[in-house]
Amino acid sequence: MNCFVYILQSENSGKFYTGISEDPLRRLLFHNSIEKGFTSRYRPWRIVFTKEFPNRSTAQKAEMKIKSWKSKVMINRLINGEVEV
Repeated sequence: MNCFVYILQSENSGKFYTGISEDPLRRLLFHNSIEKGFTSRYRPWRIVFTKEFPNRSTAQKAEMKIKSWKSKVMINRLINGEVEV
């Protein structure tokens, strides 16, 4: 089953959140409503990047690569299509 890596950006703080899901739009609704973790503090969120992968394992590897960057500059470069995962 296909899986997506998605990046959300807080409309208030500019912070990024990276995750994986089979349905990124459903996850966005979750992050903007009932979720109680990191994302609840920075609502509202919007999707700024999605990329589809053939399976969850491949998506998880891409997610970990993005998270290892720990850099807004690199995430912005990914969003702008300047780098790949």
